Amino acid sequence: MRRVLIIEDDADQREILAEFIRECGWEALLAADGESGLRTAQAAMPQVIFCDLLMHGLNGFQVCRSLRSDPAFRNTLIVVTSGRVFEADRLAAIESGADEYLQKPVPLDQIREVLGRIAESASPAPPAADDSSGITTMIRFWGVRGSIPTPGPGTVHFGGNTSCVEVRADGQIIILDAGTGLRALGRHLVEEFKDTSLPLNLLLSHTHWDHIQGLPYFAPLYRPHAHLRVFGYEGARSSLSTVLSSQMESPFFPVGLQDVPSHFEIEELRQMKFNLGRVQVDSWFANHPGICVGYRLTTTAGKVAFFPDNEPPTRQQQVRAAAGLPEEYSAAYAQSEEARLIGFLKGVDVLIMDAQYTPEEYTLHVGWGHGCVDDVVKLALAAEVGHLFLFHHDPDHHDDTLREIEARARHLVKDAGGRLEVQAAREGFQFVLPCRTAAR
Repeated sequence: MRRVLIIEDDADQREILAEFIRECGWEALLAADGESGLRTAQAAMPQVIFCDLLMHGLNGFQVCRSLRSDPAFRNTLIVVTSGRVFEADRLAAIESGADEYLQKPVPLDQIREVLGRIAESASPAPPAADDSSGITTMIRFWGVRGSIPTPGPGTVHFGGNTSCVEVRADGQIIILDAGTGLRALGRHLVEEFKDTSLPLNLLLSHTHWDHIQGLPYFAPLYRPHAHLRVFGYEGARSSLSTVLSSQMESPFFPVGLQDVPSHFEIEELRQMKFNLGRVQVDSWFANHPGICVGYRLTTTAGKVAFFPDNEPPTRQQQVRAAAGLPEEYSAAYAQSEEARLIGFLKGVDVLIMDAQYTPEEYTLHVGWGHGCVDDVVKLALAAEVGHLFLFHHDPDHHDDTLREIEARARHLVKDAGGRLEVQAAREGFQFVLPCRTAAR
């Protein structure tokens, strides 16, 4: 049974919340102050924590910071509750590590709604590789950073590994990109499947190093029972096979790609649409240097789109024109390309997209092939996306900066009157699309 920890110094509030949570099918653990709450959390490892803001001893901000400083609680969902209505308190709670901020007295239907959303995304047991029931589509982030890995105390919450996302749907394990996050995913898969058959599909958006550098350290490569199919588009200077093999040649790596014991296939794609079992894969060229694509996966439970590197062309054209720089293409062409991308993304349930820069930063990086958060939100709203994950975090953006960018994106949605859900992608986070009743 899933566990919820309630840290609340008001006994009546504590019991009311606990009773309701039990009615929702969760186990409720209780703590009357921050210190005992931290001890209970470390002993019981709950999936969700409701924490009062104003308490004697450790307050809610301190509890959040303490939990987020421990990697074991990176994926724990933290909900701060308070009777105060100051926006500064809400922002401070989010900056301290909270995922939600609810005002007391919290209506029970709001708790049910939040708990329901959390239940879908807080570490569900992933479906097995041979599960063809189509019950869910599970998305898990293993690497969310762009350009170069950035380990350290400033990236504990969101993570420092480069691009890698796992999708399990309709009996398929699909890996999107092979950045350094691929190493942790490989260890997880080897532990899960032991010596049983392990069929895997790796879709590469492009071959810039931050999207392939995890491949030599991918444990299933060295397991005879693993079968890895790698899909991608041919580069401008050499074949996909040559690019992937070259980073494992001497003197760069001690084992050549041709020597690994797994069943390994590389397929250079020519068509923009193909199937992986029951999952339909559609690709679209992204606005990024070289041959770079994004993917749209159509599963039984819904559609997932992945664009880790993309620069919305309209702002690119507008900023260059305003600065008096030579225009790379006309405003009409930029608008047409953006409209086509919006059409490709129309109605997807989940969009994972490059949002590397703030508007101020973008003016210094025009033409680098990466997105501005404002444009990405605008694009997702126009495409009527259900859930947007901001991705490809800048290597210089620490956790506090990413929380600010996430908050900015949510304010943009609110100001536009949209219903889009926005999160900054973080390592280890899982998101589940439940099965639709209607046929896709």
